[in-house]
Amino acid sequence: MPELQFVLMVAALCTSDLPSLNISQELRRTIFDRCWALVSSDPPPTDPRERVLDLRTGTELTLDALATAIRELLTSAGVTVLTWEHPPSEPSRSSTPQAKPLIDRLQQLYPDPPPESTPPEAN
Repeated sequence: MPELQFVLMVAALCTSDLPSLNISQELRRTIFDRCWALVSSDPPPTDPRERVLDLRTGTELTLDALATAIRELLTSAGVTVLTWEHPPSEPSRSSTPQAKPLIDRLQQLYPDPPPESTPPEAN
């Protein structure tokens, strides 16, 4: 998995309310707060809705530091695989017009699978 996807996925999981995620709330908070400290000089937000990493102004060095910090924290906690059980949910908000080009490119990279075809019924 590319570093950016890894960092974004783990950060999102750490700020989620998923009860089935196999890392403790304390470790989730530590991971997010450590990542926050690498990208911001402000203290981490306390409002769960504001606990989102903005990596748009980061560099490759920042991304490497984030991935390293996450891996070190997970390794020191003995976590080698992240697991969770949660059905997909509907988007919580619409995409912005600025995000449309990125969404279109991602759709080209990862197209939706074709609908499952059902065999014709035998008469």
